[in-house]
Amino acid sequence: MRKTGSTSYSAGVKDYRHTYWEPDYPVKDTDLLACFKITPQEGVPREEAAAAVAAESSTGTWTTVWTDLLTDLEHYKGRAYRIEDVPGDPSCFYAFIAYPIDLFEEGSVVNVLTSLAGNVFGFKAIRALRLEDVRFPLAYVMTCGGPPHGIAVERDIMNKYGRPLLGCTIKPKLGLSAKNYGRAVYECLRGGLDFTKDDENVNSQPFMRWRQRFDFVAEAVKKAEAETGERKGHYLNVTAPTPEEMYKRAEHAKALDMPIIMHDFLTGGFCAHTGLANWCRNNGVLLHVHRALHAVLDRDRHHGIHFRVLAKCLRLSGGDHLHSGTVVGKLEGDREATLGWIDLMRERFIPENRARGIFFDQDFGFMPGLFPVASGGIHVWHIPALVAIFGDDSVMQFGGGTLGHPWGNAAGACANRVALEACVEARNQGRQVEKEGKEILLAAAKTSPELKAAMETWKEIKFEFDTVDKLDMAHA
Repeated sequence: MRKTGSTSYSAGVKDYRHTYWEPDYPVKDTDLLACFKITPQEGVPREEAAAAVAAESSTGTWTTVWTDLLTDLEHYKGRAYRIEDVPGDPSCFYAFIAYPIDLFEEGSVVNVLTSLAGNVFGFKAIRALRLEDVRFPLAYVMTCGGPPHGIAVERDIMNKYGRPLLGCTIKPKLGLSAKNYGRAVYECLRGGLDFTKDDENVNSQPFMRWRQRFDFVAEAVKKAEAETGERKGHYLNVTAPTPEEMYKRAEHAKALDMPIIMHDFLTGGFCAHTGLANWCRNNGVLLHVHRALHAVLDRDRHHGIHFRVLAKCLRLSGGDHLHSGTVVGKLEGDREATLGWIDLMRERFIPENRARGIFFDQDFGFMPGLFPVASGGIHVWHIPALVAIFGDDSVMQFGGGTLGHPWGNAAGACANRVALEACVEARNQGRQVEKEGKEILLAAAKTSPELKAAMETWKEIKFEFDTVDKLDMAHA
């Protein structure tokens, strides 16, 4: 029996360092690279913990097996090639691991996550483990479908240019009849929004079956389009108990000539989601993606999967919109980290930038980007900051910040639209909208009683809580 601190290994247990720790390994362009934050058990050396993660997430097992001799282990194994301190946190360290591209099925985010975030997360020698970042080699990116349409094509489909898009989640999220739900959609769209939305847990409950909701919403969208002369849409949530039912709902949305549908990509699963993204690409339907379940995976600073990894995986799997947090709203979101994963959603090449939590260069080639969606507790007072943070290629998704207007949904939508257009105009004039936001909104409110009432309603509403998942540099 070998004992080290509080950790023990039986005789015959492999010391992974002999095979999977290679500090001089020359990283290849075709390698998939991962950065793990490892909190080892007491007494386990860093190199051994890092090598164990590389082994357990690739070709290794707990003991020497004779079938290792039947394959080219040097070619297929993962390699821990670098270790770094975590700023301000001596309990853990970063381990960088390179995996040969041949370990992963082409175009399968499912397979990548099964390997990198599989059994290794329950390994006893590791107290906690977090997948901080992944570098997908361009050769692998090119095997993935990516966004069904992307930002530029969506702007053409919706005929909307030069500003962020505006949306609203219908509330209460559960309990409305289909007809009243459609009525709320119509009021928001005629008031000036571009989109309305099913919330993540609106599927097909007894009070509002999906087909009736789709039908009444389609009627509302068409009526608002006729009255405003603008293209409108509603994110019809096709998330379902089975893939077959999901496709049935998507087909009905297409038959109603709806431009966009929605899916909960984590609870629905990457297998179903990738299939739906392919369907959307083939059928000319935009795909809005909700990230329900993400905080279960990404909020703990020591264990789980960072959202930047989930965002990359979603871009490869496919989606035209993805909820990204707001920085300024009610949901968790560090500013610099949020800017980092916004870049990962939209840009073709994103360089390593530790100040934004990005550990690797990431090349997406010519894969289109997708719209980040700022959603969660936002209202008109947040719009100047949102314009500054997100820029034009984004969606500002309100809920109570539209529906809570004292004069009703249409007035709330009008207030959102007036505030947004005022901020975009001020930015285009060279003004610093985040610093001058109050003055910009007050000036716009002089000719918009709807905006004035909205500003008065939400002037005291703030969500000032400390961010739990700070970047390690900020935490230090």
